[in-house]
Amino acid sequence: MTAIQPIDPGQLLSDQLAAASPDLLRTMLSTFIQTLMSAVADAARGAGYGERSDERVNHRNGYRHRDFDTRVGTIDLAIPKLRSGSYFPDWLLERRKRAERALTSVVATCYLLGVSTRRMEKLVESLGITTLSKSQVSMMARELDAQVEAFRTRPLDQGPYTFVAADALVLKVRENGRVVNVHALIATGVNADGYREILGLQVSSGEDRAGWLAFFRDLVARGLSGVALVTSDAHAGLVAAIGATLPGASWQRCRTHYTVNLMSVCPKSSWPWVRTLLHSVFDQADTESVAAQYDRMLDALAEKLPKVADHLDTARADLLAFTAFPKQIWRQIWSNNPQERLNKEICRRTDVVGIFPDRSSIIRLVGAVLAEQHDEWIEGRRYLGLDVLTRSRGLTPTDEQEDPAPAELTA
Repeated sequence: MTAIQPIDPGQLLSDQLAAASPDLLRTMLSTFIQTLMSAVADAARGAGYGERSDERVNHRNGYRHRDFDTRVGTIDLAIPKLRSGSYFPDWLLERRKRAERALTSVVATCYLLGVSTRRMEKLVESLGITTLSKSQVSMMARELDAQVEAFRTRPLDQGPYTFVAADALVLKVRENGRVVNVHALIATGVNADGYREILGLQVSSGEDRAGWLAFFRDLVARGLSGVALVTSDAHAGLVAAIGATLPGASWQRCRTHYTVNLMSVCPKSSWPWVRTLLHSVFDQADTESVAAQYDRMLDALAEKLPKVADHLDTARADLLAFTAFPKQIWRQIWSNNPQERLNKEICRRTDVVGIFPDRSSIIRLVGAVLAEQHDEWIEGRRYLGLDVLTRSRGLTPTDEQEDPAPAELTA
């Protein structure tokens, strides 16, 4: 008959812990905490679970569950409920504080993702909260204000910003009992290390010279310098503000916006031909070829479409400003298409809101989206290579004729 070996509890526990999986540790920790909470609740009732006692002052009334995050995983705590009064393990959990912080974070994040305050009540109901009003949601969302303001007013100390792009978005806001259009003025740039940055955001009543002038003056005051080229549409106020605040910078008229402008003066039947001629200009291999093709295009249009030819001739200098820089970066600087992709992302978030309650809410949401995009750009790949940036600073058209090494580019 085999002798039964005695069991050493201490050694058994030591062996189990040494070989324990996270599931075992989590189970042991859960059992310990549940037992301790039950003992504290029994002491508050004056009697043990199921015990008859004259000293009993309360009774149990089920449990409420709460997740408790630990190093071995999340534990489902069953907190005892009492019929009169309440019991909460303050020694283990923070009463309401953690839930409030989490809820604030969720609400602010959802607002950032474009969920309007009108739809937030349904969201918080899914979290088990039924008393959160729209005003409370807006108050929570304002926690983003400090972060957005710090981002919008940060020093622009990563210059020189050789290439800058500017554009405006039209948004609706409720003011003085009316729904009016306002303009979110946005500028992006390429810093000294070749990364794209969000340079600034302001909300203006109109996309006029005064609004753009104040916007660019703020950028310059914060450190914007070394700008060689600004790409934008041909809004008169924007072009005037660029000339007034960035002396020495060239202006590139966005080829995409210009194509739309040209189409408005061209007969519909002739547009496919004119568009093909215009695109052929941008398909050339070097500065001289671009200029020669532009001349051939004007000659071809002068007799049949003189109005279109005059329009193209007037826009020539501004439309071909990109040719003063290396060929490798023409696609990055001859239009506002990269900025338009950013605008689409902003609109994807703002379209859900529809009409903003005030201008500060526009800055809050759009500013948070821009800050998020800014971080992605800085952490991603370089937009322009350092070698091509170095040659672009102070470059003249004749300098571009050298055959440069390929630069690192990404759309």
